[in-house]
Amino acid sequence: MTAVAAGAFETVLAVGRMLADSSGSGGGIVAGLAIRLPVFTAALLAARQMRRGRNWARIALALGLGVLGTASMVLQPIQALAQGRSLSWELAQAGPLDLVFGASRALHVGSVLSAVVLMFLPAANAFFRAARSRRGPGPAGS
Repeated sequence: MTAVAAGAFETVLAVGRMLADSSGSGGGIVAGLAIRLPVFTAALLAARQMRRGRNWARIALALGLGVLGTASMVLQPIQALAQGRSLSWELAQAGPLDLVFGASRALHVGSVLSAVVLMFLPAANAFFRAARSRRGPGPAGS
């Protein structure tokens, strides 16, 4: 839930910046929202199913947001480092909005990585096994 909240906050910041400095077209903003809002909704719905003990939701969140989502969040910073820019250079160039966005992104990535680890600890595995046994036999991974 924290990761989704951070992602939504980052979206608000990004849209606000694009509107303020006219760097984004209306179509581009709408397209970005058309991608992000369904992803946020799907993540929240999957998290709800995971809390009900649905193992498929745990796997979907781990692969979808834990792997693909994290990759999408760290790709740009990795590219900047590969181009020779340093963290200190980026921080020196950053304005207040950049710093707020960066803090939110750090919280976002940290919460995703923490959640993925927590989802597969022994206590979590026991939770999913117990939920499966309460539901009785069914399709694998349900």
